[in-house]
Amino acid sequence: MNNRDYYSKLGGLPPQTQLLSSKAVFTTAYAVIPRSVLTDIVSSVLPHWTGTRAWVLSRPLSGFSETFSQYVMEVQPGGGSDRPEPDKRAEAVLFVVEGGMTVELDGVSHTLRAGSFAYLPAGSAWRLKNDGSAPAIFHWIRKAFQEVEGLEPPPAIFTHEDEHPVAAMPDTDGRWGTTRFIDPADVRYDMHVTIVTLEPGAVIPFMETHVMEHGLYVLEGKAVYRLNEDWVEVEAGDFMWLRAFCPQACYAGGPGRFRYLLYKDVNRHMTLW
Repeated sequence: MNNRDYYSKLGGLPPQTQLLSSKAVFTTAYAVIPRSVLTDIVSSVLPHWTGTRAWVLSRPLSGFSETFSQYVMEVQPGGGSDRPEPDKRAEAVLFVVEGGMTVELDGVSHTLRAGSFAYLPAGSAWRLKNDGSAPAIFHWIRKAFQEVEGLEPPPAIFTHEDEHPVAAMPDTDGRWGTTRFIDPADVRYDMHVTIVTLEPGAVIPFMETHVMEHGLYVLEGKAVYRLNEDWVEVEAGDFMWLRAFCPQACYAGGPGRFRYLLYKDVNRHMTLW
């Protein structure tokens, strides 16, 4: 899979002449945040970060998706943080879509570039710095780690998409596959972040309905996604947020391939209140 795209065009301001109609929608089963929403107006700044702004795509909401929060971070040259994470319970996945940066974990520095993936265990001492001459843009997914008695904590991961071949779904002639950065059989991890790739004409041919929550950020291409009772056309830069058991399916219409970054919670019993 060469010549990959990672959509990263954020910010700016809409003109006063722009129509207010949009495919942005928030329902009890899902939300769609189109790329047109991610303007300067809705960006945030965070404590202990310099030269940085964030767009919050998801956050835990009672009665809706409850397991994770996902940001798109833009760090200017020289910016970053020595105290990025305020919550010791929070594990993190970082996925870079533009530029480069350095992440220091437990005193060891790791250089990340577009397509790099990092898993940072809960309670990690990590720092992030943009040492380059251009902005660094990355996704930051945060989740409260669910410990399991008798199971050792998961180790950190630093890798790149180039190191992970697309695993084709059975009976699809290679037209639909998943790039996995974490071994799906390793139950030490309680979340997965993968890249799903559908070639033009490929489909998810049934209405998936399952307990995992999802965040889907479209990295490349366009498709029509079935979300609960609705068909929604999505393209690179759009984000979908799916509650547990929300029915879902997909047609990748082309002309190019359709790829998205996918979050899901895994490998744990359901909490009983």
